[in-house]
Amino acid sequence: MIYFLISFYPARQNMLNIYFKTMISMNYRNLGKSGLKVSQICLGTNNFGGQVSEETSIKIINKTLDCGINIIDTANTYTSGRSEEIIGKAIKGRRDEVIIATKVGSKIGQEPNQGGLSRKHILWQIRNSLKSLESDFIDIYYLHRFDPETPLEETLRTFNDLVREGKVRYIACSNFAAWQIAKANEICEAYDLEKFIAVQPPYNLLQRDVERDLLPYCQQEGLGVLTYTPLMGGFLTGKYSKDVSPPKGSRYEYNPRFWERVNKESNFTVLQQVERVADEVKIPLSKLALAWILKNPIITASIMGASTAEQVEDNCSITEIKIDDEIYRKLNDLTKSVNISLYS
Repeated sequence: MIYFLISFYPARQNMLNIYFKTMISMNYRNLGKSGLKVSQICLGTNNFGGQVSEETSIKIINKTLDCGINIIDTANTYTSGRSEEIIGKAIKGRRDEVIIATKVGSKIGQEPNQGGLSRKHILWQIRNSLKSLESDFIDIYYLHRFDPETPLEETLRTFNDLVREGKVRYIACSNFAAWQIAKANEICEAYDLEKFIAVQPPYNLLQRDVERDLLPYCQQEGLGVLTYTPLMGGFLTGKYSKDVSPPKGSRYEYNPRFWERVNKESNFTVLQQVERVADEVKIPLSKLALAWILKNPIITASIMGASTAEQVEDNCSITEIKIDDEIYRKLNDLTKSVNISLYS
């Protein structure tokens, strides 16, 4: 019967996509106070067109949408713009199925206006991003990081104009401190400007500093939270060993600076303790680390990368893993003294 539908139904490809989506259970949450529903797993694409080839990246994106993941995260600077271009190619004919989140603000060159959050830079870069993504609009547009050299009002007015023009659906921020978001909210309320719908901080078992101020603020204000580096660049998979060179093709081989930051005795000691908990509950280490993130009710979704299409299906299964309160507290206690930062 399935073969008959695939072979003869005029919209057989859409039917095939629907069939596979019903085979995989995906949970969705509203993003902040909006009606926008996003999957608890978001596809991260900062290695597309670099560590991951274009051909493989397109296969990953297709598998992502087939599995019910409906949000893809990128930035104008990821792999020098190749990430956005690949996404644009991959979503042709499927644009309405996907929520595209991209960013602006990081430096793209050495000239004075080739970075930051000035009106000039934002308007230049959104034009390039829309062209690369082959889209008329961006679903979620992030301020990539706080820009102390540009008045926040200038940035927020520019983002507000982009929403009014229909080029952007929602605005958000990445790598902002709680006080910076609060300052933005004050400006938006004073001038009736579009407010942030979500924030994007790094968060995982070994980097929990956002629990102090940022997450409580987001909960209070009803902001969505999409976290990145959920596995600390692969460290929380257990495939690395102290003072042993990272495996070929791994994230840490590709980014030796990251390896220098995690390759410490104290970090591996905590990792071994977490591994023992994973063995105790019979859940693979990486899946336990991801399930720990999603158990936090403040977290809307976790941004997870993939280097193969097969990894996408494996990531989707995370939403079905539930850890009890005792294990959750145990993991909290084991890791509360650790704070590794890969990107600072």
